[in-house]
Amino acid sequence: MSQRLLRLIPLGGLGEIGKNMMVIDTGRDLIAVDCGVQFPEEEMLGIDLVIPDISYLVTHRDRLRAILITHGHEDHIGALPYVLPKLRGVPIWATRLALGLIRVRLREHRLLEEANLAEYRPGDRIRLGELEVEPFRVNHSIPDSVGLAIRTPLGTVIHTGDFKFDHTPVDGVPADFARLARFGDEGVLALLSDSTYAERPGYTPSEQRVSAALLNIFHEAPGRVIIATFASLIARIQQVIDAAVRTNRKVAIIGRSMEQNAQIALELGYLSAPPGVLIRPEEVNRYSGREIAILTTGSQGEPMSSLARMASGEHRLLSVVPGDTIILSATPIPGNETLINRTIDNLFKQGAEVLYSRVSEVHIQGHASQEELKMMLNLTRPRYFVPIHGEYRMLVQHAKLGQAVGLPDEQIFILEDGEVLEITEHGATVVDRVPVSEVYVDGLGVGDVTSVILRDRRQLASDGIVVVVFQVDHRTAQLVDEPDIFTRGFVYSGNLPVLIERARHAIVEELRHEYAPHLAEWKVVTDQVREALARFIWDQTRQRPMILPIVVEV
Repeated sequence: MSQRLLRLIPLGGLGEIGKNMMVIDTGRDLIAVDCGVQFPEEEMLGIDLVIPDISYLVTHRDRLRAILITHGHEDHIGALPYVLPKLRGVPIWATRLALGLIRVRLREHRLLEEANLAEYRPGDRIRLGELEVEPFRVNHSIPDSVGLAIRTPLGTVIHTGDFKFDHTPVDGVPADFARLARFGDEGVLALLSDSTYAERPGYTPSEQRVSAALLNIFHEAPGRVIIATFASLIARIQQVIDAAVRTNRKVAIIGRSMEQNAQIALELGYLSAPPGVLIRPEEVNRYSGREIAILTTGSQGEPMSSLARMASGEHRLLSVVPGDTIILSATPIPGNETLINRTIDNLFKQGAEVLYSRVSEVHIQGHASQEELKMMLNLTRPRYFVPIHGEYRMLVQHAKLGQAVGLPDEQIFILEDGEVLEITEHGATVVDRVPVSEVYVDGLGVGDVTSVILRDRRQLASDGIVVVVFQVDHRTAQLVDEPDIFTRGFVYSGNLPVLIERARHAIVEELRHEYAPHLAEWKVVTDQVREALARFIWDQTRQRPMILPIVVEV
């Protein structure tokens, strides 16, 4: 009889923020947990999103039983429209609110009709081959968040999803401590636990702190209150509505994604507002400043967001004016700090009062701090511990917390995307690595942009481009005339026309001495011209522009 084994394979979310996806594979059946996007870093020029590499799932499509979603944030559901065309028919299990948000995204991509969507609730048990999945309630910054107890032939794996322990959550539903303790009593083979705030000591404050801060701001603001947050932060939207009701303000929601998410949450009962409180954006100017609160997107400083357009006076309905109070209620995504700071500066220049997390308690993160992470470890008492969801330093800090509560080093595994942790009855070890690469979404293209293309884009942005056009006789392959050279974005502090003329002669000499004409060797010619011109420009300017040779037969 073959040895039973279990493989845990992160396809995204480890050593990075976002792009979360974890595979649990028994050898006979496998499931994936979450399918999220990562927002591009500053050097990813022109890239819209980064998604997980699902090559492993495609290869083992016949054994893939389901994709399980822990909650409705983009870093957990955002990649579904881009991967489902390669995984047609695979069931997607999620809670009610997450399913509503998923439907919106699939409808936009014209995939909803063929999608296989299924709802689960905390306490349900879903049989997926030889795996059984039981969702359990956790707290996060969006309602209907769950962790997953995944029962395998070797034992139970706990995947926490994103979580914190909030005893007074906005939706009134605390985490299921009793169920977590029950899992611990039954025995937990492996704990996969959120590491996003593993560097932060103590406890994550309750969301009620934000409610109190918002109410105070709404009372004291002399004019309009404009709150920028994530479109999927449903809890924050509810807090704004509650504060507006208590201060006799109307609420307008501006920004397509936020409008869609709020509408879904209202329809499903995860948001509530008394009649007449919510108004259309077009109605804002009918009210005085003290009668209005505006919810919008743009908390990350996105140049095309509603808040950025308001700050620059380019929004079709609203501009920021003196007397406005602007609240940025979100944690900066790593890499977005420059954009956010620029937006804050621009808002101050418009005469607004700007409040953000460094100066006011207008945002509480949705992730567990160190004491809550220790509590999760002590409740579940796992045999093996794998920190997930976070940059590498966060995983390391979380691993240290595991050591602090008594787990031996050999039972703690800090993994990177693609590494295969194999667990058997005799132990656990990293045995392999599956291919995972950055998969970029650029407009309608998925995976079309490679690291080579990104390198070219960075080169164009830093040093510009030099285009060399040379004409050759199609019968003899001899140069008809000296080549023409054009530049864009290439800066030379000396005399550029003189440099170009000298470059022309250098190319002619190179071809005359090195190239034996042959009609079938145009690639050799263009490579030779590119290398010769690159050497010449580097020698003369110490710059490396992109060089594009073009052969024209005449």
